[in-house]
Amino acid sequence: MIQYRKTLYANYHTTQSGRASLTNAQALFNREKRQFAREVMPSLRCSKTATIFDMGCGSGSLLKALQEAGFTQATGMDISEEQVNMAADMGVANVVLGDALEHVKTANQAYDVVLGMDIIEHFTKDELLELLQGIQRALKPGGMVMFRTPNLDAPMSTVFANGDFTHENYLNASSAKQVMLACGFDFVDVKPSVMFIENPLKELIRKGMWTILKFKLKLQLFATARSSRDIVFTPNLIILAQKNK
Repeated sequence: MIQYRKTLYANYHTTQSGRASLTNAQALFNREKRQFAREVMPSLRCSKTATIFDMGCGSGSLLKALQEAGFTQATGMDISEEQVNMAADMGVANVVLGDALEHVKTANQAYDVVLGMDIIEHFTKDELLELLQGIQRALKPGGMVMFRTPNLDAPMSTVFANGDFTHENYLNASSAKQVMLACGFDFVDVKPSVMFIENPLKELIRKGMWTILKFKLKLQLFATARSSRDIVFTPNLIILAQKNK
């Protein structure tokens, strides 16, 4: 393990994932669960008995959303003992402590779906290639992988990309497709992440402001003689890809 990881991942929730929250751990967990229900569930076109692996599952908010939706074979792994203990406190089943990168190296055709929310940015470029090749082996024929990762093309992207000292690499829509295709995945699709404020009035204002901001960003690209057709502007990217049959 790279040395800094031992220190920062030991208490990752306290020093990073839960630090910026204005609510307690339970409220943050519930909010994350609702976000995953909006962002992940619509793209999971698989049976409720599909074998699903959530790598770097953190406190287990995505797993909890999956389990409450009836997915009976959803499991997770995280390298942070603090996060795994939090998952247990939140009543999330099937979360274990471990190194997901090492796990996928030996999980031969074990999963229909591999999920990685806010995880691939934590790997070096060499490690990311190793991870993707491992996921290829871990997926059953026709299986799918889904990642969420910071988007370097987003306005004020450093808020997300550099807001965590443990981040190692940064992608935009183009480089995300490049690396997935290079590692042998098919049907790669990169989508905007879901942006949502639960307060209805604030959400209405946010949507209007986002429409204006996105128009200005497209004008900026036009002024530099570039197309905005394949550009994603949201703070995060959602990357979907399928393994060759």
